[in-house]
Amino acid sequence: MTKLQIHRREASDASDRDAKAQAEGFATVRQAHESEMAEDYVELIAELIEIQGEARPVDIAERLGVKPPTVTKNISRLKEAGLVSRERYRAIFLTPEGQKLAEACRRRHRIVVAFLLSLGIDEETAERDAEGIEHHVSETTLEAFEAVVTRAHEKH
Repeated sequence: MTKLQIHRREASDASDRDAKAQAEGFATVRQAHESEMAEDYVELIAELIEIQGEARPVDIAERLGVKPPTVTKNISRLKEAGLVSRERYRAIFLTPEGQKLAEACRRRHRIVVAFLLSLGIDEETAERDAEGIEHHVSETTLEAFEAVVTRAHEKH
């Protein structure tokens, strides 16, 4: 098939999609974008607590590559959402709800990384790519990834 034929087929496939289904797809992506910050923060906070016993704003800023005022603003949002607790000038801790979200994020991340590794992607690239994919993958797709990884492990 030529590139032109592929392009025409893709354009045809896109126009055949139901408008409502397409709108739902875009809404799902927008929602995922909105929750990315919270997911990244709680996942990192859980990791820092596991490694260091606490999560300090300066460590969060360094690992996320953002300025401390950005961390302060986002921690305030997470506190309002009931995901973290913090005393002024103290470390940040996850609430039970934040811990639950962090565990779900870590699970998704592990599955996506394992799936990418099973495709032969190098570890560094798999980790980097998983950071984006994990926020947008549906539970159905995640289960399929996990099934592929499980089958691959059973063969070895």
